[in-house]
Amino acid sequence: MVKKQVRRPSTPTVASPIDQARDELFQHIMTCGVIGADAQHQAEWFEETMKYLADRYHELTVQDLKQLRVLGDRFVQPPKSKQPDEAVTAA
Repeated sequence: MVKKQVRRPSTPTVASPIDQARDELFQHIMTCGVIGADAQHQAEWFEETMKYLADRYHELTVQDLKQLRVLGDRFVQPPKSKQPDEAVTAA
């Protein structure tokens, strides 16, 4: 006789406020054309966007907002080109 396995409904996981803010920041970066923009324009955009995120996610601390800014700055940087390994090219 085969026992029927009963699946319990899993409880949905809710992302933390910082995770939600990070995802929203990245989405805004991609849709607003910040990548490849002039450094001055990026700085102005980030200043306004960080104010918006601070208002929207009041649970975030100053340290959380600083961390988001660093992540955003890294996200808008162009990808680093790979330097070929000298050992691989010497062969």
